[in-house]
Amino acid sequence: MNKAFYFLFFLLPRIAQSAPNSPLYLSPPDIIIQVPSSQDATESSTATPTVFQDSPQPIPTQISDEVPFLLPVPPQSSSKFSNSPLVMAYYPDWAGSSFPPERIDFNRFDWIDFAFAIPNKDASLSWDDPDTSPALLSRLVRAAHAKGKKVKLSIGGWTGSQYFSSIVASDQTRRLFVQNILGLYNKFQLDGCDIDWEYPGNQGAGNNQVSPKDSANFLLFLQLLRRQLPYSAIITAAVTTLPFYGSNRQPMKDVSAFARVLDWVLLMNYDVWGASPNPGPNAPLFDNCNNSTQPDASAEAGFRAWTAAGFLPSQLVLGVPSYGYVSKSTATRLRTRQDNADADEGDNDNQKSQNVKLTYDGNQIQFRDLVKQGALTRKSDGTHGGSGGFTRYFDECSSTPWLRSASSRQIVTYDDTESLTMKAAYVKKVQMRGVNMFDVHGDTDGWDLVDSLRRGLA
Repeated sequence: MNKAFYFLFFLLPRIAQSAPNSPLYLSPPDIIIQVPSSQDATESSTATPTVFQDSPQPIPTQISDEVPFLLPVPPQSSSKFSNSPLVMAYYPDWAGSSFPPERIDFNRFDWIDFAFAIPNKDASLSWDDPDTSPALLSRLVRAAHAKGKKVKLSIGGWTGSQYFSSIVASDQTRRLFVQNILGLYNKFQLDGCDIDWEYPGNQGAGNNQVSPKDSANFLLFLQLLRRQLPYSAIITAAVTTLPFYGSNRQPMKDVSAFARVLDWVLLMNYDVWGASPNPGPNAPLFDNCNNSTQPDASAEAGFRAWTAAGFLPSQLVLGVPSYGYVSKSTATRLRTRQDNADADEGDNDNQKSQNVKLTYDGNQIQFRDLVKQGALTRKSDGTHGGSGGFTRYFDECSSTPWLRSASSRQIVTYDDTESLTMKAAYVKKVQMRGVNMFDVHGDTDGWDLVDSLRRGLA
């Protein structure tokens, strides 16, 4: 083929449509990834992926050895992204019975992440619930696409990161893993994938395989995945507020190579402190009092760390929680308060309500359940005050609220419309890519939390 003809008719149109802040990877026009057609995932409510633990034979997708064209970073006027901040949320498979995907108001979202597909030891992928998850994912994709919105498949998670290290450790297993991801991408007509490895080079749930070479091998895997997925596919990663750990088991100072293959990373700015007799904030925005025992664990600290290590602000998404932690405690302030700080001014409507004792699962409680059980009451201005014996306080050190009930001896550290509006405003100020809430079914029926994020981004 004439080189000038190839450049004019194949490269230039792709350059004009390329993504901001990430390189453009092209394969020559005669290199085509072939995926055998399979039954449309939307045709059956019992559709299941081809690759499962009990069915180790992967979809025979060809993996090309062709080295991709690597072009300069394209202009910000790309059509792959809009210039507006993105509003996103996770949809966990365990929410299906109480919160079907059709219940999502897609007019309020740009992307939904389906959680989770689980990597197995043999590099295949399975589900938390193989009987329901595939059908839920099919329904989610169908409902989102009908509204012009997009869906990513999140792979891994807190309990699903056991085998990442060994899977990405060799070229053979990396290729097999990419092949299996590509199979699910095509089968379910996805728009991208989210790699939620908790954590490369560092222990997470306690039983994960960990190697000093994890981050280096992770990059090789991501580069291969980027080459094999369609150009339009979005590839993201869920990360901590610190960059990936290097071979010295310290956060890497330069992760710019990851920035060249990932569209964005989600800063999981939550679970900073869990339930404790001496509770701290779940998801600090700032360390305003400069006394936190985890100074690196805030939205602001995460933004600074990742931009210093080579990611652009537009490649960072702030993760925000729709849940909080319930602690059995009689503390009168959160642990990051200065010793001489004045007590917060409480906000409650307890004269009109009876005392309640919260019930919850695994020390976590959704915002909707705080309202449903009576610990919070929605006020006329759209904010929520304490009720049922709970008084709402606002921790100025972390810019997050908390609830305290002396009668039930419970403290709740959480986020509400005020704190989420502040977080979204911060995202807009520093020009991050957007926000992603974990998870979509923790909000109220009126979408109070999501609407507060949208207001902050406006």
